[in-house]
Amino acid sequence: MNESKNRQVLTALCMAAVMAALVALGSKLEIQIPSILGSSRFHLGNVMCALSGLLLGPWWGGLAAGIGSAIFDLFDPLRVMEAPITFLTKGVYGVVAGAVYFKVFKGRSNYVNEAVASALAAVSYIVLYLAKSFFYNGLLIKGLSADAAWLAVLERVPSSVFNGVVAVIFAPILGVALHKALKAARLEIGPV
Repeated sequence: MNESKNRQVLTALCMAAVMAALVALGSKLEIQIPSILGSSRFHLGNVMCALSGLLLGPWWGGLAAGIGSAIFDLFDPLRVMEAPITFLTKGVYGVVAGAVYFKVFKGRSNYVNEAVASALAAVSYIVLYLAKSFFYNGLLIKGLSADAAWLAVLERVPSSVFNGVVAVIFAPILGVALHKALKAARLEIGPV
């Protein structure tokens, strides 16, 4: 590897570490929403997961989103067993956002491109999260019947959609601003 490539990889690694920390912090900034079958929550982790993909590309962004979300789970005794699943599902959030932004839109930074990439990432994650809620949380862990597990999933839909919409609105705003700042500082990463 040449020196330029080494520098690019080191910069991507450092930025992925910062984004992983921001994902964990964004997941911690939450509002609990009580419900009949447990609780749901509003948080800023999804904004940071989408932003990871938009800034770092699919692989580094997916890694940052997955690691940051798994770290959040590891510090919560009620979620610690879900950390590997969270690593994968939230990692998909970053991978999809980064892949759409860099492969489809060729890394052209504007609000619409970044919003579309964030929206597709949000939809992908919501589908995976609701499937996990049905199979893992509902059927396996809680031992619910299929009907009860579907009710539990339906209860999570509003907060999941709300978190996704917040990410679609705010990740592109941050993404456009940070792309400009990173370009000015000659620190743009893109897919490495």
